[in-house]
Amino acid sequence: MKISQLMLFGVFFIGISSIEAQEKTSLTLDEAVKMAWEKSNEVTLANTKVNTKKYELKTVKNNQYPDIKVSGQYQRLTKASIDMHNDGSDPATLASPDRAMLGMANLSLPIFAGFKIQNSIDAYDNLYEAESANAAKTKEDVALKVITYYTALYKAQKTLDVLNENQKSAKQRVTDFIELEKNGIIPRNDLLKAQLLVSKTQLSIDEANNNINNINFYLTTLLKLDPSVKIEVNEQDFFNLKTTNSITSDAVALESRKDLEAIRLQGKASEANVKIAKAGYYPSLSLLGGYTAFDLKDIITVKYAMNFGIGLSYDLSGILKNNVHVKEAESRALEVKNTEAIMTDRIKVEVQKSIEDYDLAINQSVVYEEALQQAAENYRLVKDKFDNGLSDTNDLVEADVEHLNAKIQTALSKATIIQKYYELLSVSGQLSQSFNLSKI
Repeated sequence: MKISQLMLFGVFFIGISSIEAQEKTSLTLDEAVKMAWEKSNEVTLANTKVNTKKYELKTVKNNQYPDIKVSGQYQRLTKASIDMHNDGSDPATLASPDRAMLGMANLSLPIFAGFKIQNSIDAYDNLYEAESANAAKTKEDVALKVITYYTALYKAQKTLDVLNENQKSAKQRVTDFIELEKNGIIPRNDLLKAQLLVSKTQLSIDEANNNINNINFYLTTLLKLDPSVKIEVNEQDFFNLKTTNSITSDAVALESRKDLEAIRLQGKASEANVKIAKAGYYPSLSLLGGYTAFDLKDIITVKYAMNFGIGLSYDLSGILKNNVHVKEAESRALEVKNTEAIMTDRIKVEVQKSIEDYDLAINQSVVYEEALQQAAENYRLVKDKFDNGLSDTNDLVEADVEHLNAKIQTALSKATIIQKYYELLSVSGQLSQSFNLSKI
C-alpha cells in the first residue's frame, strides 16, 4: 500500500466548518431528531399545507348548508309622478313621494345535485388525509437527514481523533530519526520518509477539520441552532442506539410508507372526482324561501310578504358536454393508479437495497475488526524487525499507514451499521416509531 492512500482518509464524508475553541454542545441523536421535527422549515411548511387542506375541507362542507342573503335599499326620489289606474275610471294623481325603501331576505337550501356535494366532501376529506400522510413522510425525511448529518459528524470527529493520535507517534518517530540520522545510524532518506508521512497526515487532519466544520454548520442550520455552536457526538450514547428487529421483507413498507398511503388517498379522491363529474348529468333541486318589505312613502307599504317553493335547474346542453369532463376525471384517476403501481415497485427495490446494504455493513464491520487486529500485529512485527535492523523505513511506514487505515475503517464501520439500520427503517416507513415521534 502506498503512503499516498492516506490522502483519501478525509474524503469519506460530506463537508463541514473549522474546529476552534467555541461553544460545544453534547447532543444525542434522539434529541437532534426531535429538535428538527419541532423547528425545521420543511416540517413547518408541511404542517401549513395540512392546515390549508383542512380549511379547504371545511369550505366544501359549508356547501351543504343553506345560503341566506339579506339586502336592503334606501333611495331618495326627485319629483316622482305616480298615477293609480282603476278599471273604468280616470287615473288618480297622488302625492309625489320623496323616498323609497326595500328590504329582502332570501334562503336557498340544496336538496339534490347528483350527490355532488357529498362526493366533494369525500374528495376533499381524502385530500386532507393525503396531505397529512405527506407531512408525516416529510418528517421522516427530515429525521433521516438529521441521522445522515449526525453520523457523518461522528465519522469526521472519530477520524480526526485517530489521525491526531497517529500524528503524535509519527512526530515522535521524526524526532527519533533526527537523532539517528545525526549519529549516522540511518540514511537521510529514511528521515525524509518519516517527515513525509507527518506532512501527509497533517493534510488529512486539515481535511477532517474542514469536514467537521461543514457538517456542523449543516446540522446547526437544520436544527435552528446558533452557527457558533459546536455539536459533540457522545460515542457511548451513539453506540447505545438499538439496531435490533431489522426489517426482512417489503411487506411492512407497503403497509406503512406514508408516501404510498398519500397516493392511495389521492386515488380515492380522484374516484370521488369522477362521481362529481357524473353529477353534471343530473338536475339540481333546492328549497327556496324569502321575505320582502317595501315602503314608498305616502303611497304603498308592503309587509310580511313571505314566499317559499322549490327551485329546479337542469343544464340540458351540459348533458352532451359533460361526457368529456367525465372522461378527464377518469383519466386522472387512472394516472393516480399508475403512479401507485410505480411507487409500489420503487419501494420494493428500495427496501431490498436497504436490506442488502445493512447486511453488508454488518459483514464489513466484522472484516474490519479482523483487519485491525491483523494490521496491529503486522505493525508490531515490522517495528520489532526495524528496531533490530531487519526491515527498512519503507516497510515501517507502510505498516503504520495500514494500521492507521484499519483503525479508521473499523471506527467508521460501526457508525455505518447504525446509519444503514435507520435508512432501512426509513424506506420501510418505521422511522418515526423508532424515535416515538408520532405525537410531535
